[in-house]
Amino acid sequence: MELKIKKLRDNARIPKRATDGAAGMDLYACIDESITLDPGQLAIIPTGIAIELPDNTCAAFLYARSGLGVKHGICLSNGVGVIDSDYRGEVCAGLCNVSDKPYVIEPYERVAQMVIAPVLTPDIIEVDELGDTDRGEGGFGSTGKK
Repeated sequence: MELKIKKLRDNARIPKRATDGAAGMDLYACIDESITLDPGQLAIIPTGIAIELPDNTCAAFLYARSGLGVKHGICLSNGVGVIDSDYRGEVCAGLCNVSDKPYVIEPYERVAQMVIAPVLTPDIIEVDELGDTDRGEGGFGSTGKK
């Protein structure tokens, strides 16, 4: 599989995996100056790149970097970013600060990770009944805490 990446700005950095075993490619903040993200604040951080996925059987998913999330409370404002196969605009990371301290995002800091994953596109069939299971309609902790 090939992932085509276009730099939208000369100073953009191409995403890369930190190790051979990494599932995600690091995305870099393509900003000229530091951005302070105050507690509770949201920001859209540009990466300076656009991508072309091979076809509609896959998509790119943006996830928080675990170090930023766990150590500093910086996560994606929409939980997981979804980049559809037909999108050709700039890849941006919507970040939020859920900590009680300001966080400074520096130029070229790794701000998110991008994972390319398969997408299933089933035919939708409206039905009057669904098949039975042992669990049934039980949700939100219905299987118990062990």
